[in-house]
Amino acid sequence: PLPGCQCRRPAALSVSTSSNAASELLLAAAFVSDAQYNRNIPFKTSPEAVRLYYLYNHWIMRTATYFFIFLNLSLAVFEEPAVYPLPFLATSLVEVLCLLVFFGRLTHFAKITPRNVFWKDTKNICIMVAILLSLTDLAIYGALRIYNIKSIRWSRIARPIFLINFAESRQIRRAFRSIRNTLPEITYVFLLFMFSLLMFSLMALKLFGERNLQTAEGLPYFRNYLEIVFDLYVLVTTANSPDVMMPAFDFSSWYALFFIAFVIVNTYIFMSLFLAVVYNNYKKHLKNEIRKLAYMKHRKMIEAFNLLKEEEGAQPVVREARWKQLVKLVAPDISNSHRELLLRISDDEQKGFIDKKSFVQLADLLNIQVITLKIRSHPLGQWMPRVYKSAVSQFLRSMVRHRGFVWTYDAIILINAIFIALDEETPYISYAEWVFLALYIIEILLKVYTYEPRVFFGKNQFWNWFDTLIIFAALTATILNTTLRSTTKYNSQQILDIVFILRVLRLIRIVDSIQRFRVIMNTLINIVPTMLTFGGLTLVVYCIFAIIGMELFHGKIQFFPVNSNAPYALECGNPALKDSLFARGKYCKNNFNNFASSFIVLMELTVVNQWHDILCGGRPAKLYFIAFHIVMVIIIVNIFVSFILEAFFVEYSLEKSEVETGSAGCGGYSTILLEKWEWMLTVTLLLPSGYRTVDALLQRMFEAEIPPEDEGPSFEEILNLSPTAAGPSHLTSERAV
Repeated sequence: PLPGCQCRRPAALSVSTSSNAASELLLAAAFVSDAQYNRNIPFKTSPEAVRLYYLYNHWIMRTATYFFIFLNLSLAVFEEPAVYPLPFLATSLVEVLCLLVFFGRLTHFAKITPRNVFWKDTKNICIMVAILLSLTDLAIYGALRIYNIKSIRWSRIARPIFLINFAESRQIRRAFRSIRNTLPEITYVFLLFMFSLLMFSLMALKLFGERNLQTAEGLPYFRNYLEIVFDLYVLVTTANSPDVMMPAFDFSSWYALFFIAFVIVNTYIFMSLFLAVVYNNYKKHLKNEIRKLAYMKHRKMIEAFNLLKEEEGAQPVVREARWKQLVKLVAPDISNSHRELLLRISDDEQKGFIDKKSFVQLADLLNIQVITLKIRSHPLGQWMPRVYKSAVSQFLRSMVRHRGFVWTYDAIILINAIFIALDEETPYISYAEWVFLALYIIEILLKVYTYEPRVFFGKNQFWNWFDTLIIFAALTATILNTTLRSTTKYNSQQILDIVFILRVLRLIRIVDSIQRFRVIMNTLINIVPTMLTFGGLTLVVYCIFAIIGMELFHGKIQFFPVNSNAPYALECGNPALKDSLFARGKYCKNNFNNFASSFIVLMELTVVNQWHDILCGGRPAKLYFIAFHIVMVIIIVNIFVSFILEAFFVEYSLEKSEVETGSAGCGGYSTILLEKWEWMLTVTLLLPSGYRTVDALLQRMFEAEIPPEDEGPSFEEILNLSPTAAGPSHLTSERAV
């Protein structure tokens, strides 16, 4: 071989090795990031695909996807029938733009996933079909509109598919899977319920049909079997109780026993049975979903470890330098001190490498919120040291720190609440409000005097910010109200209402003073983010039923001002509603004439109070409302209650255990590390992460059962886990290398 070739070969080999190491590091970072955020997208592992995968998961891409999803859904507000009408050309161009974005996002997803996986994924097929249907419907509707032929936009009902089926909406898909998995058991209970309803309806027909009874409106009472079924179905929701019973009860008091038996069996037993079945199945399938997430997270961390591992004796490890490069890729925004802290936890013996057990915990460590408090002296102690450190000043600061100071102001708040309830026009009451406001301002000033201001107003000091903002907003509003009343004849009732509300909000501060209240409040706050999943689920159902309702009932009911002289104004624009409960109740605004009104009607139906009065329009309307009641109230609301129960049990038990016993460690509950640096004392707090959800808590509990040395099942086995499969030991013998 030529000498030149011999010289270049080691350089080429070095470049190749360096390139492979960089690719492996990038791939390992993708696995760790997926484990951190519980993503389970199967992606190609080539360097180009991994870079595209990073781009796919970038927050700008995800935010843009959500923006166009909600923009597409909001088009219903501007399309006929519209709340704010826009030209058809404008809405159609926006819809085409949204569909192009969705197609681009789907194409991007196809580039990063294996072809066989992409085409087997049902959600991708649903998105493509929805895009095709929307474009077809848009073209047909536009062509018919040119020739002034009335048509309907039937593809609008498919718009929620984009919210459900994109990879970003995995939480909503999981909720739908819970519903789908629960349906078989619910179906059996529902069939029994319907059998009971039909039997009671038949008994009612035989008992009351031949009695020639009449309702309060003079209509025949219980003579039509289908009407009886509907009336008793409404009675299950208690919306028409006791009205539906009164004609029979007036005829004979003994007939009340029939309705009492019906309510006990169908309202209390069957509705409770629905909740029990939904909760039991939801809990079972939730645990299966969480188990899949735990296995998937564990598996991805093992895959990342295998890419970066080196041999240290007989033990595979990841070198410290390699670990730092990985963390810098996964979490580029964290500070160097934060990174060093994570390294100290992972390599507590400072051996220069991280073993497999510590490496697997990296995803959890990255989800832990780290707060660095720089303990500084008070500025007044530097500016006026003699005054600030005097005996009087020290006594004043000790008094503010004492628990009695908090109790005193809690008592002041309660007394202030009594004064708020009294008549504002009384001069003494008006003057007293200034006294209370002055006391609150003194409280804030004393606390700022006692505690270092930058610590007192730290980003995690919610209650301090809350107190200060409420007090100074109330001061501003009170001064403005007094000024306007003294200098002009302006009626400042609205400002006065704001002042009252701000004063009442001060009462919330008492909640933080009582430990058990604080536990419950923290529990509610912690489950709020996960409740957004069911907000999305409700949005999907509402959108579908709102669009169907607008197509079925648009224009059948009209709202007129009180003094309107329009024909049939008292009948909501529909002569068929003359003397109906709907017209007499002045429910004319409850209509499906636009998207916003439809949402309000559906919200009223979800509450179920007086929903039978809102219903009008014959049997099609009854079928529509019953279908909505079954889907929303019986299924989704029960799923939501099941979630709240499970979430509250988990969160409350953890919050309570933290209060009673305290805990420390990288599991996420309160580790305090003190480090003496050359220039300051730094207190680093490891607190529960903002990413802490009920799913994450349940997942952490399940991960405790997985042995660190167990690599677990393969990705394919994880995705095929059934709810009846055993725990971690069930699959420890089947390992993917």
